[in-house]
Amino acid sequence: MSSTDEKLPISDFYKVVEYITIFKSEKWWEAIVLFESFGRRSIGLYLWQKRGDVWKRKHKFNIRNMDEWNKLKSAIEQLTPKLVSK
Repeated sequence: MSSTDEKLPISDFYKVVEYITIFKSEKWWEAIVLFESFGRRSIGLYLWQKRGDVWKRKHKFNIRNMDEWNKLKSAIEQLTPKLVSK
């Protein structure tokens, strides 16, 4: 699911290139964001919580390069089969 019509609750310091909403409810918003800062691109995994009428960032995790992504991907692939209870 891709969204580009609603402005993300991210600081104007970052230039949002593209994002994909993973989950959104009245109180929670989770998205994967491709953004630029200082001319470099990163991917951020964001989770916001709505407090009153304002979205506040709860968690942010960045992936800065392919080497980092490959390490994360490998670790996740090793652990995901264990999500199923025995």
